[in-house]
Amino acid sequence: MTRILVTGGAGFIGSHYVRRLLGPAGPGDVAVTVLDALTYAGNRANLAAVEDHPAFRFVHGDICDAELAARLVAQHDEVVHFAAESHVDRSIAAAGAFVRTNVLGTGTLLDAALGSGLRTFVHVSTDEVYGSVDAGATPETAPLSPNSPYAASKAAADLLALSYHRTHGLDVRVTRCSNNYGPYHHPEKIIPLFVTRLLDGRRVPLYGDGLNVRDWLHVDDHARALELVRTKGAPGEVYNIGGGTSLTNRELTGLLLEATGTGWDRVERVPDRKGHDRRYAVDDTRIRAELGYEPQTPFPEGLAATVSWYRENRHWWEPLV
Repeated sequence: MTRILVTGGAGFIGSHYVRRLLGPAGPGDVAVTVLDALTYAGNRANLAAVEDHPAFRFVHGDICDAELAARLVAQHDEVVHFAAESHVDRSIAAAGAFVRTNVLGTGTLLDAALGSGLRTFVHVSTDEVYGSVDAGATPETAPLSPNSPYAASKAAADLLALSYHRTHGLDVRVTRCSNNYGPYHHPEKIIPLFVTRLLDGRRVPLYGDGLNVRDWLHVDDHARALELVRTKGAPGEVYNIGGGTSLTNRELTGLLLEATGTGWDRVERVPDRKGHDRRYAVDDTRIRAELGYEPQTPFPEGLAATVSWYRENRHWWEPLV
């Protein structure tokens, strides 16, 4: 039985990963502890499907709590580290929480891992650490060039985690994913923000000219990729995880308007965000070639299912907006 500590496991991506671990598609030989501070982005309802699973435990706590981190890490074989402040707009308004959680919190967990007997530490990061990409796709070997306080805090955490492998020999594996979408996504992010507002008859804000490009990855595909990295990845390596669907924000908006039966009169053009990266694109050749990753959710099907989920689960998102 492998004992896995999942930090931030009540959040959007973390909870999907936990439900996968303990669901029918999971490995079947794991015990999972979720450590989550339950900030605004953490929601115990995201874990309702596994709350009664005999191999599940929840701990309400902060990754910056060194005593708690040391105790929990020592009780586990592996850590999959999701816990992070992740909303770019919030980081622009106030970066302190991002530095604390993303950098100091990661450092606290890494310190706890030293001498604990921990086998593997999977650090979940983002394509935003590479910064804006004019053309082509960014490989794992590209220099980091973050432009927002959020991306800078994640880049710092990436480098810190990798330094613990190079300095201490800790088995650290870093993943950098493209934009995730799917159910249980907090309605501050673009897809759930637009869907919930459109379902409520409200207008949606489109930044600048709407031509910023993002690659979209269904959260289920991300969870599968993370399992490949946890079980088959190599120590000290970085793995990009792409979705294979690049869209401008304007194209995405058109698809969401169509899916909700609304029109462009619902779109409000707003000034562009400060330091708004123009385009993200990751080269995920490594994880495909070395670990056999392949996204399985076609974007049209995934987006339709996501819109349907928000339409049918107002009880989940209405308290959040």
